[in-house]
Amino acid sequence: MISPTALNGRRIAVTRAREQASELSTRLAGLGAEVIELPLITVRKSIDLDLLHEVLSELGSYDWIVLTSANGVRYFLEEFYRVFDDIRSLGLLRFAAVGDATAQAIRAYHLKVECQPKGATAEALADDLIATGSLDSAKVLVITGNLNREVLVTKLEEARAIVDRLQVYATEKTDLSQEPAAADFRSRGADAILFASSSAVQSFVDQAAALTLAKDAKRPLAGSIGPQTSETMKQCGMPIDFIAKTPSLDALIEALVKKLGK
Repeated sequence: MISPTALNGRRIAVTRAREQASELSTRLAGLGAEVIELPLITVRKSIDLDLLHEVLSELGSYDWIVLTSANGVRYFLEEFYRVFDDIRSLGLLRFAAVGDATAQAIRAYHLKVECQPKGATAEALADDLIATGSLDSAKVLVITGNLNREVLVTKLEEARAIVDRLQVYATEKTDLSQEPAAADFRSRGADAILFASSSAVQSFVDQAAALTLAKDAKRPLAGSIGPQTSETMKQCGMPIDFIAKTPSLDALIEALVKKLGK
């Protein structure tokens, strides 16, 4: 169990979207940390309404619905409930999820997750779905954002699934040049900075001018939530000082505490 004073006196920078940062920030503050929120990305609903209508009108024909983020769960089900007033309208759809956060978001709607790989990657999810033996000629709906990689859809189609994609949100970079928190980060630095997505890593690199530390500022240790985020950090030439054992906030906090405790 992590001590409630484990992060006393530590400054931790959180790079999640503003609407997603509160849970992580609250938990870090509860361990005694001073939290600096640097919302490097913003997430907004973004849906082609004609495509949405087409998907919802054929919802009963799908065998699987695949969700790769909690944002996808939220925005898809918001639209579902806007059109339908009964959860039974989902019919016999089976749900697949990447990662604990996505699975928890699905279960919050009292829906069962029937496929969740141990490794929270698109490749692992595709492999686990293929291993069910249910994909030959099956109709699969993949809920995406604007930055989702093609590997999941490609592997499912190679397994002879009929795959439809529905984008329900867009992830965009934010401009932190005028943010007071960014000025504070530049002047004082932090003990650690946490990255929970590849898009946040890319935005951090792209906004180097707005985030370059002063000469006497503390250089933070950089933490990654999982394999895909780590891969992007490596591609951008960023150091990785610690990585969560599993792609979850619990594991990220645990890795942070362990690293700073050394």
